[in-house]
Amino acid sequence: MIAPRPRHILGTLLLIIGALTPVASAQRHHDPLTQQEIDQIRDASWEPQQRLALYVQFARARLVKLEQMRADPKVKDRPQQTHDILSDFLLLYDELNDNIDTYVGRKDDIRKPLKGVIAADTEFQAKLRALKGAARVKPEEFREYEFVLTNVLDTVDDSAVDHRKLLEDQDDAAKHKKLNTEESVKNGRPE
Repeated sequence: MIAPRPRHILGTLLLIIGALTPVASAQRHHDPLTQQEIDQIRDASWEPQQRLALYVQFARARLVKLEQMRADPKVKDRPQQTHDILSDFLLLYDELNDNIDTYVGRKDDIRKPLKGVIAADTEFQAKLRALKGAARVKPEEFREYEFVLTNVLDTVDDSAVDHRKLLEDQDDAAKHKKLNTEESVKNGRPE
C-alpha cells in the first residue's frame, strides 16, 4: 500500500472544504428579528415579564404581517412569502419557549407573563387555523406552505398545553414559596 503524501491529503481537504462552503453558507441561520427588536430584547434580558411580552408581540406582528400580505391582491409569490413569514413566526415562537425554559430553570416566578403567553397561544391557534382553512386558496398554493403551517400549528398546540401545565406548576410552587420573585432577585437573594 502506498502512503498518501501530506500535500495530497492537504489538497483533498481543501477541495472538500471548498465544496462544502456553499452548503454551509446556504444553511446559515436567518434571524427573524429586526435590529430594533434585537435591541429591545437585549434591554429586557433580565426581566421575564418584559422579555416574554416582547416575544409575544413580535410573533403577533408576524401573523399580522401575514394577514396583510395575504389580503393584498398585488402580492407576487404569495405561497413563498406565506412560507417565509410562517418560518419567521416559528423561529420567534421557539425562542419564546426557550426563554420560558430558561426562566423555569432559574425558578423565576413567571406566572404573570405566562398568562399573557397563554392568551396569545389561543389567539395564534385561531389565526393559524383560519389560514389552514382558507377557502380561496388553491390546492397547489397550499401545498407550498402546508408543511411549515402544520409544523407551526403542532408547535403552538403542544406549547399551549405545556404553558397551561407550567402555570399550574408555578402556582403550586408559589404556594410553597419555591419561586424566585422579582423582589428576591433584585435584593440579591434568589432562592
